[in-house]
This record gives sequence, structure tokens and C-alpha cells, in this order.
Amino acid sequence: MSALTPQLHANGKLRHFLTLEGLDAALLHEIIDRASGFLGVSDQAVKKVPLCRGKVIANLFFETSTRTRTTFELAAKRLSADVLNLNISTSATAKGETLLDTLRNLEAMHVDMFVVRHATSGAAHFIADHAAPHVSVVNAGDGRHAHPTQAMLDMLTIHRHKPDFTQLRVAIIGDILHSRVARSQIIALHTLGVPEVRVIGPRTLIPAQAEEALGVRVCYDLREGLRDVDVVIMLRLQRERMSSALLPSEHEYFRLYGLTEERLAVAHPEAIVMHPGPINRGVEMDSQVADGERSVILEQVSNGIAVRMAVMSMCLGNQNLQHSQSAGATDGQ
Repeated sequence: MSALTPQLHANGKLRHFLTLEGLDAALLHEIIDRASGFLGVSDQAVKKVPLCRGKVIANLFFETSTRTRTTFELAAKRLSADVLNLNISTSATAKGETLLDTLRNLEAMHVDMFVVRHATSGAAHFIADHAAPHVSVVNAGDGRHAHPTQAMLDMLTIHRHKPDFTQLRVAIIGDILHSRVARSQIIALHTLGVPEVRVIGPRTLIPAQAEEALGVRVCYDLREGLRDVDVVIMLRLQRERMSSALLPSEHEYFRLYGLTEERLAVAHPEAIVMHPGPINRGVEMDSQVADGERSVILEQVSNGIAVRMAVMSMCLGNQNLQHSQSAGATDGQ
């Protein structure tokens, strides 16, 4: 793997999908375009395409997430791959076997891809660094670091409603400090040419020097931040933030930052509302907004399957590049 962009082959094609950092706009648009082509698969009588037939994909979820794991599983099955769901709590890792031992055993079963979700930042990179050359790794969320497929399904959703990213104002609201989703979204939006990204939330949940570090406009007032925006992305507020000193209460958070129709009125009249789910109704937004005509939240779920199909098929389809490069290196010795 290249030291600079370990998730890419020498010709720029995806080998792993670990982070959006270092990926260019052309590659992100390729993912969006391929995912758009997969959206129709759900409407077919047989909801499958043969692109990954014979491939084996293992879901390694060290952190629970029913929605993300289910969409990855559905995506893999729609690509005609075989799927292994490893129950980490009852697996050998819970009995003292090391992570690398688990990987080696799965590789011996001829697994072609690991989909990894882990509470530790960098876990997906670690697994990619130690995986066999023929295995691809997809990051399904690691610590506070990255959640690249969530960001890309959000980009697909935006693109289907607002095709020209270079004309958009986007607001991300909530716990920016701890959110791997927000980090990946901000990178994707910048890469795709969005000229103004705003982050909105209480001071305790906004990173220090966020404007310089993330290249965003920081707003602590919800109405100010929502004014004239085209896309509103709400973040899920973790319950532990409200039991800590970071927030006084759910009620107080909703009073200041909860999205209502009245507050949404200052946004662009055709603004869309997004949320990675699951929603804490009455905390991040009220039901009128969540179920309203501007909400595209359920569409995000459907788009998530298509994006994960796109990413997995691109990585698995490029695996032959690794074999040919390795063979070429051997021939040249």
C-alpha cells in the first residue's frame, strides 16, 4: 500500500475505503454515479446483480449498529456476494484470541473483504495495514475519526435534489466535536466544491479553532446558521453527552438547537432536511420536520444500500489489479 494514499492502487482505483481524506472529486463523483445506477435494483423482481458473485464479505462489527450492518449486508447480497456476520461478543476475540488471529482465520476461509466498525479511531486502517494483499477493507465507522460511506450516501442524497454542489450552502447541526459523520461530511462537501459549510451547536460541542481546522463557518445561534441554507444536516445527539457536563438537558438542547418548522423557515424555501438516524424526536428535531415534505431521511436509508453496493463493487472489482501488480513486481525481480 502507498504510504500517502493506502486505500488506492497505483492507478488511483479503490483498494480499500477507509476515509475520504486524500480522495479527489472525480472519485467521489464516480461513487455517486455508480450508486445512482444501483438505485433501480431495489425495484427489480429479483433484487440482485452478479457483480460480486463468488466473493465473500465479512462484517466485523465490534461496535453495535443495526442499521449500518443491515444496509451493508443487504448491499453485499444484492451484489450476489456471500456474507459472514461475525458476532464479536461471542466470537473467539471475546475468549482471548487477538484481532490479528481472528483476521488470519477469516483469511484462511478465503474472505475477500472486511467491513469494519470499531469504537477505536484508526481501527479500520490498522486492519487494512495487516490484512492479506488480496483482502479489501471498508470502514463502517471508527471512533471519532471517519464514517465515509455515511458521508457518501449523504452526498448522493444531496446530489439527487441539488445536483450542483458548487452553488450550495450546507449547515451541519449538533455534536460536531465527537461526530465521525460530521468530519467525513465536511471533507466530502469541500472536495465536491461546496463553497460554504456551516456548523451549528453549543460551544461545548464545537471543536476549538473549528473554522481554521475544518474550513467551516461556526454559528452558535441556530437561526443565524440556518439563514438561506440549501441543505440542513442534523446530527444524532448521544445520550451520554446529556449526562455529562457538556449539555444541561435534552429539553434545553431542543429549546436552543432543536429543528422546528418555525426555525426552518429562515432556510431556503426548497431546503432539504437530513439526519443519519436514528432520530431522537423532540431533541434534535420535532416530528413535524422529521416527517415533513422537506425531510429526505428515509431516502438516505435507501441511498445507503446503493452507495455501499458502489463502494464494495469498486473495491472488489479492482482486486485483480493487486494480483497483476504483485505478479509484475515478481516478474521484474
